[in-house]
Amino acid sequence: MQPRPGTTQRLARFVADTRWQDVPGSARQEAKRALLNFFAVALSGSRTGPVEIALKSLAELTGSRQASVIGRSERVDALSAAFLNAASANVFDFCDTHLPTVIHPTAPLAPALLALSELRIVTGTELLLAFTLGFEIECRIGRVMSPGHYAKGWHIASTCGVFGAAAGAGRLLGLTEQKLVWALGNAATQSSGLCECLGWPAKSISVGNAARNGLWAALLADKGFEGPPEPLAGVQGFFNAMGEPPKWEAITEGWGESWEIMQNSIKPYPCGFVIHPFLDGVLDWRRTHKGARIERIVLTGNPLLSDRTDRPEITTGREAQVSVQHAVAAALVFGRAGVEEFTDACAQNPDVIAIRRKVEVRRDPAIATIAGRIEIWTGDGNKHSLAIAATRGSPANPMTDADIEMKLRTAAATRIAEQQTQLLIDGVWGLEACQDASALARLAVPERS
Repeated sequence: MQPRPGTTQRLARFVADTRWQDVPGSARQEAKRALLNFFAVALSGSRTGPVEIALKSLAELTGSRQASVIGRSERVDALSAAFLNAASANVFDFCDTHLPTVIHPTAPLAPALLALSELRIVTGTELLLAFTLGFEIECRIGRVMSPGHYAKGWHIASTCGVFGAAAGAGRLLGLTEQKLVWALGNAATQSSGLCECLGWPAKSISVGNAARNGLWAALLADKGFEGPPEPLAGVQGFFNAMGEPPKWEAITEGWGESWEIMQNSIKPYPCGFVIHPFLDGVLDWRRTHKGARIERIVLTGNPLLSDRTDRPEITTGREAQVSVQHAVAAALVFGRAGVEEFTDACAQNPDVIAIRRKVEVRRDPAIATIAGRIEIWTGDGNKHSLAIAATRGSPANPMTDADIEMKLRTAAATRIAEQQTQLLIDGVWGLEACQDASALARLAVPERS
């Protein structure tokens, strides 16, 4: 690959120069929806085993109490808060997905900005702009390398998420164009994450590190920590090291006119998004066929379905999140697909296991990742054929604002008071009028007695 001087500078200039009035109303609204969803998923995951272990480990290394841990009363240093809140947001695979790249953009980005808002006073508008720009940068970098980067086994939410966190934090810090280039360089050398870890607690390390390292990359740059002039498109830069034929047009195509956040998908189910169309289908089917004896199920979907989720023999809730066989079986047995259906107990349920073993997965490159076909044979000899054109939560079939609010209320029910939840919801929708964005993080922790 030939170097492309000026690529990183162009991204940095966009981050430095874009104003809030340059962001259209539709993108502003999507930013708020993504943040509202972030608090829902971070609250859901805040007391899971991986987060508990990570908190205990990190607490041994610092006595600082700079920033909030969502869903918990503990306070930790800002870098550790970014790590823990990102891990919490992604641990259930319940976070949002940028469909063209399958990046989970908000999980590594929002925690970095929220932690920084507790170190520096920033307004709600400044936070929203930094969030929207960080989202844009991580997804455009992901587009340059997609789909080959993820297909090779790189966990793209982590490898690209670190750039979003660095760019967003750099904007909040008011970094110059030169220092933003340094921040992206500092992020590039810390980019990591493997899909082999999906279904295991180890997945949370790279997502947490993307938030932590992105924030640290910007803080270092702010203090004059220099990086190379072309960390992304240099001779031995990030794109070259990743080994994918770069789609250079993805960097600037529609720059400032089409916004990547408009391609965001918010999940109604806590599992890999490519599983979602099949959950839509079987849950709808079960409502009119409850009690039917199932003999065989064939699921036909985009090749990503089999690449990432064809896992019939699983034993844990973490593995269940990336097993389409389990997701479909649990939905058919219980008529639901919530957090409880992706636990160790459900993964080991004999009735679920029995249905799981009847599920076959097939590939069809002509099917979009948000679509799918289902064939179900029942004991009465009938075959039922279902087709899902656009899963719920995708831009073509989005969750409503009320749906996202309910997702947050459900997640918050055992974490924070109902009145506090309403204040958090109102705070996100009213962020543009907020003079101190750190109030959001404080609203997402339990009230102290």
